Amino acid sequence: MRCAFGDGSRCEPSHSRYSTIRTTGTRAAACLLRWTRFVRGDSHGLRALKSTRGHEHQAARNPILLQPDDLMLSTVIVAPTSRSSAPRIFRPTVTIDGDDTQVLIEQTSAVAHERLGEFAGRLRHDELEAIDDAPRLVLELD
Repeated sequence: MRCAFGDGSRCEPSHSRYSTIRTTGTRAAACLLRWTRFVRGDSHGLRALKSTRGHEHQAARNPILLQPDDLMLSTVIVAPTSRSSAPRIFRPTVTIDGDDTQVLIEQTSAVAHERLGEFAGRLRHDELEAIDDAPRLVLELD
């Protein structure tokens, strides 16, 4: 092998200077299995918090997952739902279990994925599009 330094001393790396890099493939694959059970637009049960304040609901509810499928975090971004909240221009109406339900976009939050329970349903494409527009209204992004 020809070497640019002429004497060949720096052309080949010394294996004793470099440590072996451990593979993380098995661990990464295990994490991927944990995250892929949640899909944007899904509704899952959500256990109620023990302590609530103000207008926070104490009952269990079915939030809508807003987080993109390819954004894998230790939390999940959700918007709670309510059958009794007043309709507003920034609260899309969706159907969950046959009931019209308001998506409370203004109360969007991140929750630990462990708090999400059983799958309750998936939004239709037109309902998901309405949810896409709602944060723009709440946050005045346009």
